[in-house]
Parts: sequence; C-alpha cells; structure tokens
Amino acid sequence: MRVFITGASGWIGTALTRELVNAGHEVLGLARSEASTKKIVAAGGTAVRGDMQDHDLIVSEAGKVDAVAHLAFTLDFSEFEGTVDNEVELINKIGDAYQGTGKAFIAASGTPILFGRLATEDDDLDPAGPAGARARTATAVLALSHRGIRSGLVRMPRTVHGDGDHNGLIAMLVGLDRQLGTAAYVEDGSNRWPAVHRSDAARLFLLALEQAPAGSVLHAVGEEGVPMRDVAEVIAAKTGLPAAAVDPGQLGVFGAILGGDQPASSEITRRLVGWRPTGPTLLEDLEAGYYTA
Repeated sequence: MRVFITGASGWIGTALTRELVNAGHEVLGLARSEASTKKIVAAGGTAVRGDMQDHDLIVSEAGKVDAVAHLAFTLDFSEFEGTVDNEVELINKIGDAYQGTGKAFIAASGTPILFGRLATEDDDLDPAGPAGARARTATAVLALSHRGIRSGLVRMPRTVHGDGDHNGLIAMLVGLDRQLGTAAYVEDGSNRWPAVHRSDAARLFLLALEQAPAGSVLHAVGEEGVPMRDVAEVIAAKTGLPAAAVDPGQLGVFGAILGGDQPASSEITRRLVGWRPTGPTLLEDLEAGYYTA
C-alpha cells in the first residue's frame, strides 16, 4: 500500500512512517521545510515539499496513493478557526477526488471531553467544549464515508507521550509549572486525563489505514484516566518543585484543559481492530525524566 501523510515529520507522523515502512508499505510525506524533509527521509519515507495551503499539490499526491493519513495541524489558538476552515476545505477536495474509489482517508482527532463521564467511541465531539474546536473537521472526515471512501477518525487523548516529546500538553504543563514555581493541579487533583504512548498511537493509525471500516471512530487510549495529582507529584519529585493546587485562571487557556475530568475508553477500538497498547505508561515516562531533564 502507498500512503500519503500530512504531518509526516511530526511527533506521531514520524512514528507512523516507521510503522508503515516496517510493515512493507511505501510512504510519501508532506514536508514544509528542509528540516521536515530530513525527518521524513530518516524515518524511511519520501518527502513531498509543500504545506497545508497547497491544496492542488496535496490532492494530486493523494490521487497517486492508496490511502491518506491526515495528521497535520498547527496548534495556534490565535489562528484556530482559519486553520480549521482550510482543513475542512482540503478534506472536501480530497473527497471529490476519492469519491467511489474505496480508498482510505484516516484523520487524527481528539477524544471528547465529557467532564466526569467516560467518553467512548460512540460519543460525538461537543463543538462548544474545550476539545470541540475541530468538530467540523471530524464531521467532514466522517461524511466522506457516505461517498464511497473508507474514511475514519483516530481520536487522540490529551497526551501522546514518550521520549522526545517537546511540544505536547505534558511538556507544556511542565513549562507552566516551572514558570509558576509549582507542580500544579486543580482542586484535589482527582480529575483524570486519558493517555497513550507514541508507539501505540502510531500502531493504531497503521491498523486503521489497513483495515478500519468506513465511518470508524477509533480511540488511541492506552490509559483511560491518569489522575492529575499523580502527574503533579511525579513532576514535583523530578524537579524539586512543590506539588500544590492552583487557581486554573493562573494557567490561561490551559486551565480548563488541566482541570477537567475527561477519561476515555478504547474498548470498542480494541474489539474492532485488535489493537493492544503495550508501551510505557504516562507516569513511567515522567519517572524516566523525559519531560523534566
């Protein structure tokens, strides 16, 4: 199978490229820069220079392959709506090119935040909620399944962790903790984040590209919910900061994400595609010092 990946040089994209190549597939990856090109080539793929604004290029490359894995997204809160607008427009153009072909289009999304209730693959994203800003993207992807395209979503939890993660939410949290002088949690810290190791997330994406039925919603959740006080206490032990509750207002836009109880399940996913996460846990990666060195 030939696969085109947007975001191929990113945290999950490079891991997915290696998984695909090791499984005997050929990978083409969108690269915005020479640095991105080098990452894709090092992972075993072939780089295609361009960015997410290059719709004609991406649609052309998508037409040359058997499947597309859409991982690219710029987490810029000041440009969020414009980024989603561009993403939805591009998805619809690929849909026009792929209509009736049965080709796969699998996109990354996020697990729903239901505040206190275990989110499952059957739950929709709340467009008004903290994780719902990309609900329009998810809707556009799933709509392709009604056009003869094997489209689906792989929903990622709050943290896709591992050695080398410098830009994810846990890395951001440690950076905020250092600024505050406190390993922070909200209220009593019993609120939970779902988590998955990078290697397990990449393997699920591979399974989705190979076999997920049209319209599938999969959860890349290795741990249903890690209490944030446990996270804070490990960060405190590794950094020497005190662990303490903070006013979420001190954390800006990060406050709502940190304070919400948002566990998620992957039971349906495991049954559907036979995925079994085997990587280290979030606390194990924190204990290893990957986020606090």
